Amino acid sequence: MTELLERAIAQLKTLPVDKQDAIATRLLAEIEDEQRWKAQFESTTDAQWDRLTDMVRQEISAGDITPLGDVFPCSWTSQRFSIW
Repeated sequence: MTELLERAIAQLKTLPVDKQDAIATRLLAEIEDEQRWKAQFESTTDAQWDRLTDMVRQEISAGDITPLGDVFPCSWTSQRFSIW
């Protein structure tokens, strides 16, 4: 166990039982969600990635996109990135 996780658990132990259970429930849900995403990515075939890439390129070519900075305004999205 990492030092950071040990510190977090030590702080959790000072909370009331209902708060500990609420945080534990959220943490377990996060772990399960991460495992599901990992399994989905690992099971994605090259053909599926290729189809997704084609769809994205078509949307970009058609101008059917929203700049990331408009969706998530912050300093790093103001930079221009190219995927080609």
